[in-house]
Order: sequence, then structure tokens, then C-alpha cells
Amino acid sequence: MSINSALQAGVSGLIANSSALAAISDNIANVNTVGYKRNQANFSSMVTSQNRSGSYSAGGVSAATHQFVSQQGLSQATTSGLDLSIAGQGFFVGTAKAEDVQPADIRSFTRAGAFQLDNSGYLRNGAGLYLQGWMVNAAGEILTDPSDLSRLRAINVASVGGSAEATTKATINGNLKSGQEISAAATAAAATPVGAGAYDPATNSMADYDPDAVPPTGVKPDFEIQIPVSDSKGGKRTLAVSFLKSASPNEWFAEIRAVPATDVETGAGLVSGQIKTGRVVFTADGRLDSAAMATLGAAALFADTENPIISLGASSATAPAAATVQWAEAMGISAQDIRIDLGGPAGGLTQFDSLSVVQAVTTNGTAFGNLSNVAIDEDGYVTAVFDNGVTRRIAQVAVATFPNPDGLISENGNAYRLSGSSGGYSLKAPGTGGAGSIAPGTLESSTVDLSTEFTGLITTQRAYSASSKIITTADQMLEELLTIKR
Repeated sequence: MSINSALQAGVSGLIANSSALAAISDNIANVNTVGYKRNQANFSSMVTSQNRSGSYSAGGVSAATHQFVSQQGLSQATTSGLDLSIAGQGFFVGTAKAEDVQPADIRSFTRAGAFQLDNSGYLRNGAGLYLQGWMVNAAGEILTDPSDLSRLRAINVASVGGSAEATTKATINGNLKSGQEISAAATAAAATPVGAGAYDPATNSMADYDPDAVPPTGVKPDFEIQIPVSDSKGGKRTLAVSFLKSASPNEWFAEIRAVPATDVETGAGLVSGQIKTGRVVFTADGRLDSAAMATLGAAALFADTENPIISLGASSATAPAAATVQWAEAMGISAQDIRIDLGGPAGGLTQFDSLSVVQAVTTNGTAFGNLSNVAIDEDGYVTAVFDNGVTRRIAQVAVATFPNPDGLISENGNAYRLSGSSGGYSLKAPGTGGAGSIAPGTLESSTVDLSTEFTGLITTQRAYSASSKIITTADQMLEELLTIKR
């Protein structure tokens, strides 16, 4: 009967508009939820089968809720470097537990990137999902895998220990006074035959200088520069470069030694902690004379000023070979090559007629440092920052993309899971293969527009009232029909 179908149409209208009201209510309630995607009830008509000559039978309406998962919200800046949003397509991969994740365990996909470190050092968002990524391997490499979820691990920074880097380069900027008075030891060294008390790097060196000895030993340097270095364990060591003005114009004797001398063990030809000895020559305009030092060959401190390397062997119980040096056995540290740059674009070592002075000694390498911060860049690399200035990559955040993200199924915690209509996932490094890049220090806002939702409330309320009016009218008509019998 047509009146009965009208009643059913009214009921379907009430049900459909109730669904619409529920979707709008969810949207309004989540207006401040990070990464939330708005829902919308889409209405479709229902038609009953009927003959052309028959009376019309109402079919009513049905409502299907659609979530706009692919719609991106605005990124809002925050004060935490662990807050992340994705600028473009893709989702963070999360798990409900951090460890012992099995292939059968559910993986969730989310845009809610408000991550914080938990008490075990894992990155976890407000819904309790642990951020997944590719961890660094033993070789220090991060190997991404675009198809295997089981290769992902919960990113943990608590396992990162302290860090130290050995010094590999030192740059000296300083001046040696060209008018320096030539010492008696240097004058005696230039005499023929060699005079008493002459400077000799093997038998009467600057490394041997001890004014407190009785009688005093060695030769007092005219000037000395100290270089702080870090060994392979982050230990602080000191090298000294001593200079003595030669009787030859624009020429200085030089020795590089360890302070104290007991830090190293030396082979034959080196004494009192010496690492390298030789001469340094300057041009008439006070610059380092590389050509002259190359001509000196083995007699120069560095015959090749483009490759001024000193080598310290690893600590060993075996005595070092002649003219070589190694770290003391008790230290137990690794071999180390250090580049000592005496010339450079900023001036390097010069010889002008002004006071001998150290302008700057610049070295790399660091002492032992503890983890002080965790940073994430736009490529998704998670970097440990230590208080000694060292940084170390420990993981890379994975981004999952889908052919149809709007087909994902919603779950608690503003997350989603796979469905038949979403298609399979593809794991990608951020910013590659169509995946969005990571925006650290930002969070994605909800896509809810309150003006749209409040307008929807009004229209839904009116539609619901209209549907109820259908039922009221059909009821009155049925009542009239029942009174015919009276």
C-alpha cells in the first residue's frame, strides 16, 4: 500500500539523517584532533519495483558515510622537534606494541604525528602507536625495503650510547717572528764543525728541554704551539709543535711531540715523545715556501705541504719500527692519522716581523659525549645529537602509500587499517616515489570546517523534521481510513 511505503520512506529518512547527524557530531567533536579527517553522510535514493499502471510506492533514502582520508589538513608549527606531519601523500606506520611484533600483528596507519619518547626510549604518539622505520645496521647504513612490513622496527633512541670521534685534522694559524734572535744552540748547529751545545733533534732536542734538570737539558724552543686532539676513545691528548729559529734566513727547526711524552712510544731516531722533526721554510714575503720544503725532502717537516700527515700507530706490546711512533700500550687505543695544515686560505703559519703569536688552532674530533637531543629531518632520518657536537643517524621513518586511501577502515586512535577497497600498501622513504616529505616541528590539523558542520546541523535537523512530518501525515491518513468503517 502506498501509505505504508510512505511510512517506510519517512522512517528511512529519519535513519539516514540520524547517520548524517552522527557524522557531523564526530566532526565537531574532533575539530582539534591532530590529523583527523572529516566524515560526510552521502544520501542515495531507494526505488521499489512497480508496474507502470500500478500506484506509486515510495522507496525512501539510504545514507553511506564517507571519510575524506586523502584530504590534507593545514600544518601547524609546534615547539617539539618530535612532532611530525607529512607534506603530501602517505601515512606513518604504527604498531600497538614496540617489541616482539609478529607478521600477523596488526599494523596501523596514521597521520597523527604527535610523537614523544616513552620511558623505554621509543617514539610513540598520543594514541599509543609506536612509530615504525628502518634502523641503521652494523655497517652504519639504513637499507629501506618497499614491500616488507616485517622489516620495520619501532624506532628507539635509548639504545644509542655515547659517542666520540678521533681527531683527523688540525689547522694552525699563527706567526713566527722573523726578527727572532738566533739562539746559541742554533748558531752552534750552523757552525763547521758543529759547536758545543748545538741543536740536534736526536741528541739535543727541544723535546728534551728541561730547565729544572741539573744541569738543564735540551734546547729551549723560541716558540711553541699546542694542539688539542681526541683519540679513538674520545680521550683528550695534546700535541706540541716547537720552533727554533735557524741561522739560515727564513728557516726554522720544528718538532711535533706528544705532551706528556709517555703518551707515545717511539722507534729509533725519535726521542722524548717526538712524532716528527724537520725544518719549515718561508718565502721572502713571510708565507710558507712549499717549493723549498719539497726541495729539502726528508729534512723538511713536511716535504709535501699538500699532504702533511703524521701517523700514530695503535697501542701495541710490540715496539715501534725505526722513525715511527705509536700510542702507549697501556692506552689501548686505535691508530690515528692527523693532517697538520700549516698553510691555508686564511693565512696558516706565517713569518712576519711581529710578535710570535697563535691566532687559532682548529681541530676536528670530539671528546666523549652523551645523547642530548633527537632530531628528525624532512627525509625522515632520525638523528641522535650528542653534547659534544657529534650527530649520528639511527633510523629512517617509513611512509606507507595506498592506491585509494579513502578506502581505508577507521579504527580507534585516529588510525586506519587495510581494506579491500584501499588497495595494498607501498612502503617508501619520505619524499620519494610519490610519498610526502616529513615536516618536523609541525602537526597536521583536523580537516573539519566548523562553519560547514554547523550549516550541516541546520539542514540535517530540518530534513529530520520533514521526515518525521511524513510519518505524522501518513498516520493521519491511516486514521482517516480506519474511521470509514464507523
